[in-house]
Amino acid sequence: MTDRLANSTNSYIGAAKQAIGNTIGNTTLAANGAQQQSQAESAQKAADAKTHAQGVGHKAEGQLQQTVGSLTGDTSVEARGNANEVRGDLERKV
Repeated sequence: MTDRLANSTNSYIGAAKQAIGNTIGNTTLAANGAQQQSQAESAQKAADAKTHAQGVGHKAEGQLQQTVGSLTGDTSVEARGNANEVRGDLERKV
């Protein structure tokens, strides 16, 4: 969550720098702002992809735990599996 906040903040700051630079005719400030915004957006896409991949892993782990718990009659393993599957589904929707 901290990365998401930092990326959003950097994106907004970059956009503001670009707008101010364009308004006052400072092309260096505008270019730096555009670069900062672009880097923040790229970092956020990478973070989203990582979270999505972790979600796929948690979902698969949860399904396996549910199967093992069901086969062995261990309801606590089955419940943990259900929780991991739900966690994975949520992470994949980021």
